[in-house]
Order: sequence, then structure tokens, then C-alpha cells
Amino acid sequence: MEADRPVAVEADTLQGRQLRYFDFVMVAFVVILLLSNVLGAGKRAVVDLPLVGPWPFGAGLLFFPVSYVIGDVMTEVYGYARARRCIWVGTAALLFMVVMSWVVVALPPDAGWSGQAAYEAVFGQVPRIVLASICAFWAGEFANSFVLARMKLWTKGRLLWTRTIGSTIVGEGVDSLIFYPMAFYGAPDWPVRSMLAVMVSQFVLKVSWEVVLTPATYAAVGFLKRREGVDVYDAHTDFSPFRVKA
Repeated sequence: MEADRPVAVEADTLQGRQLRYFDFVMVAFVVILLLSNVLGAGKRAVVDLPLVGPWPFGAGLLFFPVSYVIGDVMTEVYGYARARRCIWVGTAALLFMVVMSWVVVALPPDAGWSGQAAYEAVFGQVPRIVLASICAFWAGEFANSFVLARMKLWTKGRLLWTRTIGSTIVGEGVDSLIFYPMAFYGAPDWPVRSMLAVMVSQFVLKVSWEVVLTPATYAAVGFLKRREGVDVYDAHTDFSPFRVKA
């Protein structure tokens, strides 16, 4: 019989326990992370905003913040330790994607195949930007998860919106502060003022996207807590990103 109300438990009591939907949430996290980097990172899009005019943005902006939403759901429902495992899985998946892209693009094309230039344009990787992206994701996601888990203790599990938005502000802030200087500082066509303007505008848009998705976050958290039957708190959790045991 399904539990009607989740039971508040300490995260360390769940070690080794099978949870019904955790694997699905982790897969969703990694899939969105990879697809937003593969399909969205290389395209500049533009929308015509009223009173503002044309507004260019990276297409990945539409979906990459969803990984933060899923990260919020993961930490809120399953605790920091399991979120830590997912962040490491996501990091490993990104690294494999980079290696695979490099190998596939570098393979000599057959003389009768004319798609090499397009393949290089889509899947070619700039090492500096790739390194910046992976470092920013890793640090930003851990900051996001840590802040949410600590705020859950401070708020005693109330006011979910304060910790989902608050943790995203911190996580996306860390992400942006690492990515843009690492990727573009000193690069041609990227004067410091332009870099800072893009960094701030992207940060604001990502946080705004989190606010818009708050009702979906509430629905997902409520559904998973009811189905899993637990509400996890990290009062005694070791928050080191490098601890292996969940």
C-alpha cells in the first residue's frame, strides 16, 4: 500500500536502501545535462522581446537550468549523498562525451563522405570552453546541493521555494563566475565588459527560469516523497564532494 505521508528520516539511515524512483531521476538528470550540452551549447538563438528588441541567447539556456531543477528535486527528496553520486555520474558522462566527440571528429573521413566540415562545426570542441564548462558544472551543482540541504535543516522542511530558488542563486552564481572568466577572459572579441554583461544576463535568465519552474518542482517533490515514503534530512551528512560512500 502506498504511503500517504512521507516519514522524516536522517539521510544516513537510508544507506543501502532501495528507493523506487531514484534511478529514474538520476537518468533524467544525466540525459538533460548531456543533451543540453550537445544540442544547445553550440547554437546562438534570438527572440524579439517587446520593448527590448532582439535578444540573443545560447540555445542551451532553455534546458540546462532544468538540470538544476532536477538537482534540487534529488537533494530535497533523496538527500545530499545521493545527489553527490549523481553529480559525479554527470561529470563522468560529460568527460566521456568530450573524449568521444574528440575521437569521432578526429577520425579520417572516407573520401566519399562530405559531412566532415558539418561534423566538426557541430561536435568540434574548444578545449578551454570544455574545461570551463565541466569545472563550472561540477562546482555549481555541488554548491546548489549543499545550500539546499543546509537550508532544509534551517527551515525545518518548510518553504520549499526559498531553498530551491536560494540554492539556484548560489549554484548558478558559482557556475557563471567560473565558466565565463575561464572560457572567455582575454579571448579575442570578448572584452571584459561584454563578458561581464553576458555573464550577468545569463545568470538572471537561468534563475528566472528556476522561478518559473517552481510549481513543477513542487509537484515532482510531492509525488516522489509520497511514493518513496520518506522525507530526507542531512543533519549528520558528510558534505565533502569527495566522499564515495552514499
